[in-house]
Amino acid sequence: MALQGGLAACALAIVLTSAPVWADPAKVAIHVDEENVSTMNMALNNAANIEKYYADKGEEVAIEIVTYGPGLHMLRADTSPVKDRIAEMALMYDNLTFSACLNTVEAMKQKTQKDVPLLEEASVVPSGAVRLMELQSEGYAYLRP
Repeated sequence: MALQGGLAACALAIVLTSAPVWADPAKVAIHVDEENVSTMNMALNNAANIEKYYADKGEEVAIEIVTYGPGLHMLRADTSPVKDRIAEMALMYDNLTFSACLNTVEAMKQKTQKDVPLLEEASVVPSGAVRLMELQSEGYAYLRP
């Protein structure tokens, strides 16, 4: 019995003294799938706040905003209500990436029979959902405002 109690105490001590393991540098994927200006601004606010937090600590952080479905409007040159803010933030933060889902672009093209122009800050990924999965498997934290 004493051996079991000692092992349990040792295991508890390890759990209590272990610090969380974070990737170095910190990494976060921010998911936007709504055509809602409040959600888009919240995502940008989250990105700016996260960037500031790590900059103040003198640490690096990688931030990727991934859009798909109705959230793609965030990165559309013709419909984005936050395009000026995106342009400004892209110039301020070289650690901020904007990803646009190709599946959504193609679906929108097919539905409207028109091109879907994207902001120059946007990088096209084959699938927004798969991109989020890839980022999480690479150690990115997941955030959905």
